[in-house]
Amino acid sequence: MEPQTQINLTAIYSEDRGSQNSAFHDLILETDQPVPWAYDAWDELVIALKHRDNHVRAIAAQVLCNLAKSDPQKRMLRDFPALLTLTHDERYVTARHCMQALWKVGVAGKDQLKPYLDGLTARFAECATEKNGTLTRYDICQSLKNTYDVVRDEAIKETALRLIETEPDLKYRKKYAGLWKSKA
Repeated sequence: MEPQTQINLTAIYSEDRGSQNSAFHDLILETDQPVPWAYDAWDELVIALKHRDNHVRAIAAQVLCNLAKSDPQKRMLRDFPALLTLTHDERYVTARHCMQALWKVGVAGKDQLKPYLDGLTARFAECATEKNGTLTRYDICQSLKNTYDVVRDEAIKETALRLIETEPDLKYRKKYAGLWKSKA
């Protein structure tokens, strides 16, 4: 691992938001491509999903999702439930950041796709009664669309459209379905 990467991994715990945000930005850029150091940081990031600071939790979730492409051992299959749990975080912004990054797990491989689809399907149903349920459902539909755009697996689209049909409010059903309309 490069020294700057280790510095950034340490800085995500900083109480200085500038340092923390800079480290996050650098880590996200670095992990946009597969990296050889994923397992050097993996377990620490999983532990950080339960950190007392919600910013640390959000950063850990997003970096971990980005590392899904650097996971030949398929640890994500073991740790994906911890990411799904974070989508229930007491701080909605933290939950949302995690939810918005989950699609990167869905595109990591066929083995990761099944728990991703199963997890988002269950989350779509359970969030119906939550305070921000309609926004969570929108994020789930967007996540599925992002995954579909990369993977092009019709089962993803079918899952999304099936979930959208379960939305009882026609206004929101139309909004969610709008994500799947072709852009001209």
